[in-house]
Amino acid sequence: MNSSEDRRIARTKAAIREALVALIEEKGFDALTVKDIAAKANINRGTFYLHYKDKFDLLDQTLEDIARDVESISLEITSFSVADFINGQKPSAVIVKVFEYFNANASLMQAILATKGNYALQNRIKKIMWQNIFEKNYATFIKKENLRVPSKYFASYIAAAHFGVVQEWLENGRRETPEEMARILSNLTIRGPLTAVGILP
Repeated sequence: MNSSEDRRIARTKAAIREALVALIEEKGFDALTVKDIAAKANINRGTFYLHYKDKFDLLDQTLEDIARDVESISLEITSFSVADFINGQKPSAVIVKVFEYFNANASLMQAILATKGNYALQNRIKKIMWQNIFEKNYATFIKKENLRVPSKYFASYIAAAHFGVVQEWLENGRRETPEEMARILSNLTIRGPLTAVGILP
């Protein structure tokens, strides 16, 4: 496959995703069809089926792409950035980047959050957060003997709370900047769940 063909496929997939987002906003995921998506993307159904099995496969692959993007950002976290976050010196640069990503992809995120994919996406993000943020970096700060709640519940609480904040921000027009939201989320986390894991008294 040459580079021009790669670009063509990327453009086609982008058009299909844009059509998905627009149609979810117009009629909801349950009501839309592959025929609707193809018409909106200005392609034939055969082209759609070259890339996706059905609308559910399209949604699943879109969730995978979002999760992969967030994971890529989370991998940039270092122990130093976590220390800054815990000490409240400044909002984590990685959290700022996550909000910048959601801001740049606001229409896509709002569309996904309006579907049943919301739950699947939360689960994927929860796993990413636990593996790449907590397990990898917080081991320096969180000791198993200090845990006051089981780690799996702590991870679920953090992921759901963070996702709830993101959803509220998206649904209310993203009035705050990514930097402001990162600071808000940092303050919420430091003053709340960190007490449950024994970091704060």
